[in-house]
Amino acid sequence: MSHIVDFTNVSTVGLESSPVASSLAGLRANEARYFKNKYDFVFTVEPAQETQTIVDWVHHILQKERNIVIASPPLETALVEVDDIRWPYVFYQNGLAINVLYTLNDAKKRAVGFKLSEGMDIPFELDTFKFARQKSKLAGIIRGSYFVIKGQY
Repeated sequence: MSHIVDFTNVSTVGLESSPVASSLAGLRANEARYFKNKYDFVFTVEPAQETQTIVDWVHHILQKERNIVIASPPLETALVEVDDIRWPYVFYQNGLAINVLYTLNDAKKRAVGFKLSEGMDIPFELDTFKFARQKSKLAGIIRGSYFVIKGQY
């Protein structure tokens, strides 16, 4: 069942099995606020087991582009489509959030983004990436990194 992410009253609904559920909920709310403010888009998440095609597509890109296999189970997904951009999100049990910025008309502007919830370690499968820090009122310290997508998916 899908639900709208409320960035005023942050909730851990759907993320309870994460050891960093509160900070992952803050990270998810931070993303919801971004999309509401920038695009007036309501950020809605669904359980990952109900949206396996999104998880599979994101995992396919990770595998093909960088031979990355995420060990943590996915908990939720979101799919944002605004301004000719498809932006799927996957939120994982360990506190990781992955998004794919996939422009539909410009192959030069495509990337995979990684965000780490406060309190989680860098997953071993991402230990070659350098992470920048960002402060968020909703999520505390968010660490983020990315890579540019070269292929067509």
